[in-house]
Amino acid sequence: MKSMHIRKGDTVQVLTGKDKGRRGKVLKVDPGSRRLLVEGINRAKKHMRPSQANPQGGVVDWELPIDISNVMLVCSGCERPTRVRRLRTGGKSIIRVCKSCDREF
Repeated sequence: MKSMHIRKGDTVQVLTGKDKGRRGKVLKVDPGSRRLLVEGINRAKKHMRPSQANPQGGVVDWELPIDISNVMLVCSGCERPTRVRRLRTGGKSIIRVCKSCDREF
């Protein structure tokens, strides 16, 4: 399985879909299905019946996964979506670098 260029905690911008142009922080990454959860993006509502865990019941709002191909990493240096270059340093460690401004992520 290939490693992914986006990691938990990164800021990403949505490229397609109903949330196009919005930015959010990555909450969870699933490399197997190449999907990720982004804070405040792709939200859905579900009507929940009252239970012990949720005694009030009602409508619950949460984020659904989005495909990694629909988002782009935002560089903190140039404040715009950018592609990522991966560089090897010394042994096996790899660092991610912004292609436009050469700033490390």
